[in-house]
Amino acid sequence: MRRFDMRLPAVVHLAETGEFHTETQNVSARGVFFYLDRPLSAGTRVEVTLTFPPHITLTDAVRVRFTARVIRVESPLPSLRIGTAAMIEDYEFLRSTGSPDLLSAIQNGWKAN
Repeated sequence: MRRFDMRLPAVVHLAETGEFHTETQNVSARGVFFYLDRPLSAGTRVEVTLTFPPHITLTDAVRVRFTARVIRVESPLPSLRIGTAAMIEDYEFLRSTGSPDLLSAIQNGWKAN
C-alpha cells in the first residue's frame, strides 16, 4: 500500500498501561507508523486515534479511531523514541462537525482499498 508521510497528532491507547500522546511518521490505508517512548511486542493490540487536519481533508478536521496490531518495532533513535509499525484491523470515523458527504466518501474509499 502507498504510504503517506504525515506527521499527525495521535493518541495510542494500550489496554494495560493507558494512553500515550505521540505523532505518526506515515500512514497508509492498512497501516500506521508512530513513535513511542517504550517498546511494544509484535502482536500487541493498540487503539489509535488520529485527526486529519483541514489542509488534508480540504474541509473540516476528521477524526478516525482504529484498532491495530503491532507488526514491527524498530531500534530506538538517538532520542530514545521507538518506531512502531502497526497493521490496521478495524476503524471508525468519530463524530465531528465535518460534512457527512465527506465522511461517507472517505469511508467508501478506504473500504475499496
